[in-house]
Amino acid sequence: MSRPLHRGASGIGGKPAAVYGAADEAHYDSKEPSENGIGAFGRGARKRHLAAAVVKIGVLVLAAAALVGSVAWAGSLYAGRGAAARAAASAAHRGYRRLQEQLVTDLLDIGELVGGGVRAKEAEVCPPEYENYVPCYYNVTDAVDVSDLGGGVVISYERQCTRDGRVTCLVAPPPTYRIPVRWPSGKGFIWKDNVRISGQEFSSGSLFKRMMVEEDQISFPSDAHMADGVEDYAHQIAEMIGLRNEFNFNEAGVRTVLDIECGFGTFGAHLFERDLLTMCIANYEASGSQVQITLERGIPAMIGSFASKQLPYPYLSFDMVHCAKCNIEWDKNDGIFLVEVDRLLRPDGYFVWTSNLNTHRALRDKENQKKWTAVRDFAEGLCWEMLSQQDETIVWKKTNKRDCYSSRKSGPELCGKSHDPESPYYHPLNPCIAGTRSQRWIPIEHHTTWPSQARQNSTELDIHGVHSEVFAEDTANWDSMVRNYWSLLSPLIFSDHPKRPGDEDPQPPFNMLRNVLDMNAHFGGFNAALLKAGKSVWVMNVVPTNAPNYLPLIFDRGLIGIQHDWCEAFPTYPRTYDMVHADGLLSLEESQKHRCSTLDIFLEVDRILRPDGWVIIRDTAPLIEAARSVVTQLRWDARILDLDIASDEKLLVCQKPFLRK
Repeated sequence: MSRPLHRGASGIGGKPAAVYGAADEAHYDSKEPSENGIGAFGRGARKRHLAAAVVKIGVLVLAAAALVGSVAWAGSLYAGRGAAARAAASAAHRGYRRLQEQLVTDLLDIGELVGGGVRAKEAEVCPPEYENYVPCYYNVTDAVDVSDLGGGVVISYERQCTRDGRVTCLVAPPPTYRIPVRWPSGKGFIWKDNVRISGQEFSSGSLFKRMMVEEDQISFPSDAHMADGVEDYAHQIAEMIGLRNEFNFNEAGVRTVLDIECGFGTFGAHLFERDLLTMCIANYEASGSQVQITLERGIPAMIGSFASKQLPYPYLSFDMVHCAKCNIEWDKNDGIFLVEVDRLLRPDGYFVWTSNLNTHRALRDKENQKKWTAVRDFAEGLCWEMLSQQDETIVWKKTNKRDCYSSRKSGPELCGKSHDPESPYYHPLNPCIAGTRSQRWIPIEHHTTWPSQARQNSTELDIHGVHSEVFAEDTANWDSMVRNYWSLLSPLIFSDHPKRPGDEDPQPPFNMLRNVLDMNAHFGGFNAALLKAGKSVWVMNVVPTNAPNYLPLIFDRGLIGIQHDWCEAFPTYPRTYDMVHADGLLSLEESQKHRCSTLDIFLEVDRILRPDGWVIIRDTAPLIEAARSVVTQLRWDARILDLDIASDEKLLVCQKPFLRK
């Protein structure tokens, strides 16, 4: 088990770690010499540079001598006989190397002080039109004002990622941006200027686009007291699938829900209180973004589309897929959008569709009848069973019987092995039925129910090729690390009583963080440890495309996540995460040559991180030292912390300043 963390090496340029709340008044001027390290090069400056050069040459000589000495010393120790002698030699060598690294770090800090604090040039701040910049998607601000298009106009944006023309500036918030309201109060209202809205888009779309725009805030009234509100709607769905009420979803095996075009997250916010985890997906929108507003409220969301690509989730991952008046034309393209829903659903999972098309009045129209008949026939071809229809809502249940597909008269073919990847990364939509050969083809009623689901037994782990001993060790390590994070970094990050200077006492439950993005989630152990510690956070677990693919295991644990290439932009809007965590990501990227630079990755982290947000990076000492030099260009406040004495790893803890243009 990991030992407690220890407070360690110096921060950037000798600065202490930021005190929470102080960053609100931070102001940066690109012409200020103390901030960009560029001053007048007079006679004194030349002397300082000469002294710095002497110190750095001395460092190199000393480091080389120390390296030669350590090799010779370790060799002499290894000359001893027996395993004990070799173990002692290895431990001594690690300790000696740590002393080397610390010595080099300290001398470089001295050299920086002697040299007048000269460091890498800081990144420029982007122009104001980049306030809501989302790479990989066409940004309408560069070409047309959506307010000129009139109401009801829907523009479709396809994801197109290239590594050319990468933006290398810092995306600053709007001038009137305010730190979001802390959870759970933030679920009910958000600051109006933190999101981009035009008002045009609220007349159509999701059943739950209910909100009140006031002078400086947007509020989302509780639907519990509204006729046909979200509580009644959730209760109706529960009854339609044979449950007493929505409190019984977990007992029926429902834990993860995919909400297509979720409005502003009202359905997901309600289900969260019932121990269901809902992922909202919606197209990129130039204004009035469902994803941006949903994330601002503290509900899981990401940019995703059924237009032409498969979503970056494994097959057989969601217990329910929900579409309330979403703009998906399910009858088009030979039902391929329904095939994608089928790919994502677990056996016995539910597809809930609420639409004006489903009413008796609408079906009097021949065109609507044709659309409805096409959807019904496609569903039957997928071996779905229609459980119930009430008013505008229909619930289908996916089959759990593989032999159903061989008895069909018509419908999509089963995917072949070569066309059935478990976690496709934006592959084209596939017209065949996926996952039928998988060991994960298990009805949702047979899954361990939440919260025991997060622990996974040995039989469940065998499906993913994970030994129970390895899983148990990973769980214990993360439980220990989360305890250490809290003990070391409170009250800065993980305070259970988040009171900012001048604020009134917050209402319970207290929570400094609401969402965390884990850049290299592995088994999802950090997420599970946070939940075990009783922290009211949700985690977007990211499995890099160049890492072992444990995303199916993460979903089978009742968590949510996405596969992603960190040399591309993450599918979200700026300023949408409270904290970004990365364990071993730098080592992973270092092993992949000629991909992208650390600066490129950190610039993307800066874009999606909220002002005053935090970054925790755990990796080998040399990579952490190198990363510290990179974050100086982003103006992050940073501190390096030692892990336990026997570890080769270090922790880089950073806070993004409240950067005002």
